[in-house]
Amino acid sequence: MTMTNDILFEINNLEVSYGSIAAIKGISLEVRKGEIVAILGANGAGKTTTMRAISQLLKAKSGSIRFKDRELTSMPAHKVVRLGISHSPEGRRVFGVLTVEENLMLGAFTRSRVNQKTLRWIYELFPRLEERKKQLAGTLSGGEQQMLAIGRALMSNPEMLLLDEPSLGIAPILVKAIFKQIREIANSGVTILLVEQNAKAALKLADRGYVLDVGTIAISGTASELLASSKVQEAYLGKKH
Repeated sequence: MTMTNDILFEINNLEVSYGSIAAIKGISLEVRKGEIVAILGANGAGKTTTMRAISQLLKAKSGSIRFKDRELTSMPAHKVVRLGISHSPEGRRVFGVLTVEENLMLGAFTRSRVNQKTLRWIYELFPRLEERKKQLAGTLSGGEQQMLAIGRALMSNPEMLLLDEPSLGIAPILVKAIFKQIREIANSGVTILLVEQNAKAALKLADRGYVLDVGTIAISGTASELLASSKVQEAYLGKKH
């Protein structure tokens, strides 16, 4: 994987509220081109809120979100996708009454036409999707729906992919397969920001990580630093010191 010092994406002092409740309390983070960066934390830490704010599905109360030196906070969601950020949401959100292939086509809605080369690549990454392309997405297993959600996000040829809880509610054998494909996606040149409750799997995959705790960044560092941190081990890896 090529890693450079080029900062592709950065958040500065981001605050997001739900009414009077502060969900994100002034976090800052950066992602360099070619990296896989993990955001870890317990339920309610603000991980999904951060992802939704990046995609402009939630509006920031204050602070800055910049991608390729463009400010995103005043941009509509579809323009964020057009700029090169794609989001595979928590809970997969596939359209159950549409076929696998129809779901994938929806991922290319910001493009003037479907890139057949991208579609072929997605089918190579996830052969099960090709096998089931005429099947209704609602009949797929949880793991297959997750593959579909990631494939759909890749259809817009993003420079940066947001993955929110890709292992949630999925059989362990498929989690392994999906994480292997996330590595493949990164190797193809897509930068990845990954939200994941499975801290160990995420840190084995990532270059760096940030640990969110009730809307603030508690710890950050390289993946190996976080794996070795007694704080992280105790809170997220089930080891006591």
